Amino acid sequence: MPRIFGRKQSPGGFEGFGEDVTKLPPIGHDGPKTLMAIMAHPDDIDFGSSGSIARWCSEGWTVYYVLTTSGDKGTHEPGLTGQELAAIREEEQRQAARVLGVKEVFFLGYEDGFVGTDREIRERLVKLFRVYKPDVVLTWDGFRASFNHNDHRNTGIAVRDALFPAVRDRLYFPEHTAEGLGEWRVNEILLVGSPDPNYFVDVSGFIEKKADAILAHASQVQSHDRDALIKQMRDRGKRAGGRGLVESFKRVHMRTSERARAAEEAQRNGATAPSAEAPVGAGPSRH
Repeated sequence: MPRIFGRKQSPGGFEGFGEDVTKLPPIGHDGPKTLMAIMAHPDDIDFGSSGSIARWCSEGWTVYYVLTTSGDKGTHEPGLTGQELAAIREEEQRQAARVLGVKEVFFLGYEDGFVGTDREIRERLVKLFRVYKPDVVLTWDGFRASFNHNDHRNTGIAVRDALFPAVRDRLYFPEHTAEGLGEWRVNEILLVGSPDPNYFVDVSGFIEKKADAILAHASQVQSHDRDALIKQMRDRGKRAGGRGLVESFKRVHMRTSERARAAEEAQRNGATAPSAEAPVGAGPSRH
């Protein structure tokens, strides 16, 4: 394995991506977490993950929603402008969040259908991470091979780029330092829509909450029959060969290096952090 400046380079250049998560304890085993769910459009989070969100909120987690657009497209109502639709969908998203117990909802305001992966969106995401300090980030799998909406794909990629390495390195967006914001480290990512999920959340006790969150998006659903929706979800969970009433994610664990752990422990104890002249093999490269 090649060495970079006296330290081993992690496989593929990524810090712990691809680690066998089945050998890790479940997320939240050691107490409530802070989670930030980041998707492209109002309703994206709730259709795929609101049962899990409801469960985590009931367990004391702090959950934030971030939508990169306000959903100013996606209607067949004649005469309704994009601005009017965005206002409707923002309020629908806030209502769904209230149903689940989500603490706050943020809209980044990019045009529906044209979300990019540029410096601006990455900086805005890094700032949110540094301000709200999530332990877990939930987003779309931006690298799935099958058909993928531009906004889903680019939101997922922008989030990954913000999480590694940008938010971990003070030299990315140093203007944050002047605002009193330091580096932050997120070690758990849950990817939605992955072709090979490896993490499953039992939502059997939260189907009603999920139905209410979905139905809050009244402008986007064809039927508003709550009982029929709950029955449909329960029947789907009983299908032969299925996993039951679960929501599925690809869990990505980004390992914290030994050197980083030692530095964090030293900081907590008021000691001097380890020298930059760390021994070979002390941790993977930052890039």
